Amino acid sequence: MDLVIRGVRVIDGSGGPSYRADVGLDGGRIGAIRREGDRALSAARTLDAHGLALSPGFIDMHAHSDLALLRDPAHEAKAAQGVTLEVLGQDGLSYAPVDDATLTEVRRAITGWNGDGSDIDFDWRTVGEYLDCLDEGIAVNAAYLVPQGTVRMYAVGWDDRPATPAELARMKQLVAEGLEQGAVGMSSGLTYTPGMYADGAELTELCRVVARYDGYYCPHHRSYGAGALQAYEEMVDLAREAGCALHLAHATMNFGVNKGKAPDLLALLDKALDAGADISLDTYPYTPGCTTLVAMLPSWAGEGGPEAVLARLQDDESAERIRQHLEETGSDGCHGVPIEWDTIEISGVSDQGLASCVGKTVQESAEARGEAPWATARRLLIDDRLGSTILQHVGHEENVRQIMRHRVHTGGSDGILQGHKPHPRAYGTFPQYLGRYARELGILSLEETVAHLTSRPAARLRLPDRGLVREGYRADLVLFDPDTVAAGSTFEAPRTLPVGIPYVLIDGRFVIEDGSRTDVLAGRSVRRSLSLS
Repeated sequence: MDLVIRGVRVIDGSGGPSYRADVGLDGGRIGAIRREGDRALSAARTLDAHGLALSPGFIDMHAHSDLALLRDPAHEAKAAQGVTLEVLGQDGLSYAPVDDATLTEVRRAITGWNGDGSDIDFDWRTVGEYLDCLDEGIAVNAAYLVPQGTVRMYAVGWDDRPATPAELARMKQLVAEGLEQGAVGMSSGLTYTPGMYADGAELTELCRVVARYDGYYCPHHRSYGAGALQAYEEMVDLAREAGCALHLAHATMNFGVNKGKAPDLLALLDKALDAGADISLDTYPYTPGCTTLVAMLPSWAGEGGPEAVLARLQDDESAERIRQHLEETGSDGCHGVPIEWDTIEISGVSDQGLASCVGKTVQESAEARGEAPWATARRLLIDDRLGSTILQHVGHEENVRQIMRHRVHTGGSDGILQGHKPHPRAYGTFPQYLGRYARELGILSLEETVAHLTSRPAARLRLPDRGLVREGYRADLVLFDPDTVAAGSTFEAPRTLPVGIPYVLIDGRFVIEDGSRTDVLAGRSVRRSLSLS
């Protein structure tokens, strides 16, 4: 063996009881497992792991590290949490497939998520070429979803209208090509333009393509606020019609209208599951959300793309109409709920001259300036050229706890790494599950929690050799202290690394050793094996 981990408590990812064993790694895989009393293993190196637990590496089912993995080789935000695989291309917007014009537009559209990309070469245009770039060596492994909003931008543009037959055919071709090149499914962001301009029939046709390749559909659906249950039901019905597996992104029930309504969502899902539907979901263990300020605007304001949005904001008549939709009607960008400016905290800006806004709600900044909140928000959108990120304090703890107990739940950080004050979920989701929700609150047992973060997502991704501590499986592993593991990140200090995770291995190589990041770049793309159905 290359390495033997001795005397470790194995939490194998199955959800079953843990056990004490020596675990031998060889050639990037788990070579042998010897329980107490079995014949001892010999190795070139031995690690005494008494007092630690060994689990499969954690799989982040909802990540926004599309550029961070290329920009920051260390990528401690995820590596230090024990994440060994991230799923990118989320919420319908990412950087492949594109042509030159679409790339320019999408970079503008999600500057608040990933920065403007001025430090990235962008020497790809297809999904396969992007995955090839990741294969040059990254901190953790990464899978990719074809982003439906980017596909629509490429084939249709920013028009709020049904696709023509030729445009629909082109979108289906782009999705198929992305899946053939290794994508694991397709994502949507149905409160983000231009993806939200697609109707159910269009999405169903695209999901039929996904189903042919045994992929899954991962929607950020049309509302997490007013009409949230109906929005979930639309996705369940759509996936059933298309014959496509469904994974519900950051499956929350937010805003005052949904307080205490997690049981309604879970009943909907249980009914579908009992009828044979293939459904899973992910959540992060926090109540606030995080997105861009421009995402709050009504969908009609986004037609034509970022420059058209800025033109409408600069026009007093259009800006007043936007305000009415935000504050009085409830815009579809804000999930049909009239916006409450005291829940909208600025977490990051692209223009550093606007940094004084960070850490304050729009309401607080407006009061300091002696003006209406919309005046403050409008100025910030224009001056920051739509690049501002926000925390949206609209969640409910009881909903978070009930949803994480569900039988198809997995973990996803939805971690946006940009901004002066990012959401702590980016640096803390997985130790937060282990430390707060398993050890401190007992919402789940430690064994159950590990299964939610490992074997369940591996099953959704159709990965036959990841997600469990089994002989022959890949040696993507985490060693943590069950008594001390905890998120270090807080809303006040969101980039603080976790504690109690001294070792992380990918492909049998130490990415985290003695609590510190090594220079190992063992991560590669994880591509769906072609299996047309």
